[in-house]
Amino acid sequence: MRRHRFGRLAAGFAALYLAAVIVLAVVGLVTGSLVPLWRVVADPNGFMADEIRAWPWLAALLVAIAAVQAWAYREVLRGPLRGEPARHGREVRLLRLALYAMVVYELTWELPIPYLWWTSLVADVIQLVVMWLFFRVLAGTTRRWVRVLMLVTGALSVVRDAVTTVAYQTGHYLFAGQNWTWALELLSLVWLVSLLVAQAREPRWSAATVRAGVISAVFSLLSSGSVSIVAFGGADEGALELLMPGLLGAASVFSLVWWARSAHDLGTLQPAVPRTEPVRARAGRWPLPVLAIVLPLVPAAVNLARGVPFWLGPKNVLSDAVREYTGTEATAYFVALDLLVGVGAPAVLILVAVRRRTRTLLRATTLSLFLLGGAGAVSAFAPEHSTFFGELWLYPESLYVKQGATVPYDGDQLLAPGISPLWYALALTASGLILLFLYAAPPAHRVRHHVLLAGLASAVALCLLPTADMARGPVADCDLPEQWQIDTGEAQPRELTAEQKFVCSLRDEYGAQGLHVFPDTTPDQVVLAYGRHLCGVHTRNDPRELARLKINRAALTYPLAGICPSASTIVQAAKAEQDREIAEMQADSQAMCDATPRHRPRIEPARAIRLKEPQWTDYGVLQTYEGEEESDLDAGRGNGLVYSAHGILAVVTHPDFDLCVTLETYSRRPPVETKGWDKVVEVGYDSPGGKIVLYDSLSGTELPNLALNGRKGHYRIRVHHAWFPWKGEAQSGQRLLIMAYPGKGDKEIVYRNRNRK
Repeated sequence: MRRHRFGRLAAGFAALYLAAVIVLAVVGLVTGSLVPLWRVVADPNGFMADEIRAWPWLAALLVAIAAVQAWAYREVLRGPLRGEPARHGREVRLLRLALYAMVVYELTWELPIPYLWWTSLVADVIQLVVMWLFFRVLAGTTRRWVRVLMLVTGALSVVRDAVTTVAYQTGHYLFAGQNWTWALELLSLVWLVSLLVAQAREPRWSAATVRAGVISAVFSLLSSGSVSIVAFGGADEGALELLMPGLLGAASVFSLVWWARSAHDLGTLQPAVPRTEPVRARAGRWPLPVLAIVLPLVPAAVNLARGVPFWLGPKNVLSDAVREYTGTEATAYFVALDLLVGVGAPAVLILVAVRRRTRTLLRATTLSLFLLGGAGAVSAFAPEHSTFFGELWLYPESLYVKQGATVPYDGDQLLAPGISPLWYALALTASGLILLFLYAAPPAHRVRHHVLLAGLASAVALCLLPTADMARGPVADCDLPEQWQIDTGEAQPRELTAEQKFVCSLRDEYGAQGLHVFPDTTPDQVVLAYGRHLCGVHTRNDPRELARLKINRAALTYPLAGICPSASTIVQAAKAEQDREIAEMQADSQAMCDATPRHRPRIEPARAIRLKEPQWTDYGVLQTYEGEEESDLDAGRGNGLVYSAHGILAVVTHPDFDLCVTLETYSRRPPVETKGWDKVVEVGYDSPGGKIVLYDSLSGTELPNLALNGRKGHYRIRVHHAWFPWKGEAQSGQRLLIMAYPGKGDKEIVYRNRNRK
């Protein structure tokens, strides 16, 4: 076992740190406060302390992250290997010193001290020195164009960071709101990747150091910045999104390990490893390599023919996770990957692997194909995701435009007719299996995990095959245009078919009436397939099947009526019976009003209207409103029949019984009649518009105008009301006679007020 100069000290510190974190976790769960644990592991300055609760899952997650941090501290503190130090020259010694300076700088972020903006400029200067020294140290083993690429991209990235720091400190937000800043972050990633490639070819660095650098590059994509840092000490489930940046920052320890190991290795004599030529696999039989290349192009061609050049598109669980838990840069890279896979770029990777046939490239290509296939399957089988698209600018507007509309996406469903990601998953997995079959290592070199991986990939491909035909298909637009939009020409009248109505009802938790509620993005055919399955259950009416599925057949009847004949028959029969009952009630009410005696005026009215059909109200109030200001009507409600104010007149009746109404308008005061009436009340009414129309907005009842030839001004309104028996369905009815004539005075006169039913 190889020993390091400070190995025991580093291991002791790491163990002590992890033990302290475990104690804090236990104490936090007992006391109900995980804030000390959070500050030690993820957030030394306590910015998110107010959001922390004693969630057991958070304690377990922080302990796991602390274990990774403890390993990182051990890697950083243990120093180079014991033995004779390496003698690589002055520039190498300077590079080691600069790398250790970067380690010290990153560790200062873990201390609970206020942010000092100028320290970022110091770090930028150190990084420029590191980049120049790498350019010099790698001169003997790395091609010049690679070193120039490293130097240019790294320097531009550092200069951009320095300019941004100074600009923000002086209040000049140069890049605020700019959607292209992710391209500047790409410079840092290019520098890191090119440097890792050079380190992998350089014997002075170990393979473990390069692996740490690769993992740090991956974590740099998940964070909002380009440098991942270790956390020295830095809801419910809805709080996870808020805490995720801190958790990712706490777990991003690999760049720190890479800085430290790069410096350690330069001070250690690495064992000489003879350079060997890469082992090439034998060329496979002709048809199968071509098939592996062509398979990823098939779903891409179908999607491109439909005008969708993307593999997953913006509305899926993976893009939501990337957008919510990472930065703009990672989102842009994900969209780029989405586009590359969507247009068939994996075929190019397979072509290169088939041409070169090196073991490393073949293994990397096969693993990439399996990972992409798994990602497509996860996206297809996880329909629950946010309806907020986020980062709209990264996708073309054509994916968001409603069918038949001319305006961009405004919140409705995605209607682009792309095929299911399962087709991509099936094609990519099949190509990976072909490569695994053609270029697998000889039996002597195979290990158990290779066989397990091949068997698992085969099983996944077989599972995806019967479900890959679940194309996204159309998604019904359930939002019908309002009448005012149709009247103004902003929208065209549109009606939903019976199948679309059923689909929309199962996308509404209230309309589904106890059935399964589907997300808005679920394809119509999936919802209809569920409905037809329930139709079969309803039609068979098997008590055992209904009991097994825990379904009430009666509850299925009305939701399925539009698509299921057996349910439609029951609904139509019930509707016919209801229509018959309503018709009988209306006929009885009409007969009741026809049987009431006609009123014979004592003097000739200017206009008399006897309404032929019975009237009804929803709340028993008929009201006219001509005023511009609200008035207090409570003062006139004592008589229980009629009350008025300026521009407001209301007549109160019983809401549960029909009204037989007669209206009379006079040019002069008519004689008072009380015989045959239960209540007779007269009030004054000032009509500002000459339109005395009593109506009930809820029931739709509206009586003719009582005003005398549209005359404005003051009127006297006399209202007569009486109950009368009836032997039909209504059992009793209401007679209402309203007289109106021009007259002065607001005095209320009650001629008769006899309460009876």
